[in-house]
Amino acid sequence: MKEQLYTIPLNDAVNAGDECPFCFIERNVEQDLLDFVLGSGSSYMESDIREQTDRAGFCRSHFKKMFDYGNTLGNAWILKTHYRQMIREMQSRFQDYKPGKTSLKDRLKKSSGRQNPIGVWALEKEKSCYICSQYADTYERYLDTFFVLYKKDEAFRDKIRNGKGFCLPHFGDLCEAAQARLGDKELAAFFDMMFPLMEKNMERLSEDVSWMVEKFDYRNKDADWKTSKDAIQRGMQKLKGGYPADPPYQKS
Repeated sequence: MKEQLYTIPLNDAVNAGDECPFCFIERNVEQDLLDFVLGSGSSYMESDIREQTDRAGFCRSHFKKMFDYGNTLGNAWILKTHYRQMIREMQSRFQDYKPGKTSLKDRLKKSSGRQNPIGVWALEKEKSCYICSQYADTYERYLDTFFVLYKKDEAFRDKIRNGKGFCLPHFGDLCEAAQARLGDKELAAFFDMMFPLMEKNMERLSEDVSWMVEKFDYRNKDADWKTSKDAIQRGMQKLKGGYPADPPYQKS
């Protein structure tokens, strides 16, 4: 299949030989979003962008990454107007709240979710994040692109088949996406390829980690590290995604 503009990032990710092509994409997209939010383009000064960030806010993880990014003035501007939005919402919620009488039985009863409307609102705010939302939309398009290439490009399928597989979270997303994007026969062929691929590469990581442990035995101090020198970060990535060894991404 002839490479198109929209397929280039995914092909680049697969060609990178990473433990997970979607981790590779996630890192690039997230860094692009940090540049957009806080970088030299000063999007935080644009009223339409600030309206969106005021409303959505940022999750704990992305606040930390924004702090590490290093734009003090940009972060301050974003927080300044976001606080105004949050205080308005809080005041509105407080005005509407009428605590009802609760029996001792209800107080002691275990619940699977929050019942107090202020607690529910606070949880919604905790989960709301401009960067997460923007990434989620982009990620869906990459999943679509993956299955376009998977179905139409034999060379792409071969790269996946002979690659290092995926981290477990992104593999789970692929399995869900395949269910909606492939027919029954295609789906069976997809899993026939993916399951052995994942098993083989999980075993590979397990062996790398095990050999790292063995290298700490004095009897193996002069033995070759093989492929285990960075086994910890790759092993963590394979299980949970991301890049544990990455330094903070900072403003250039």
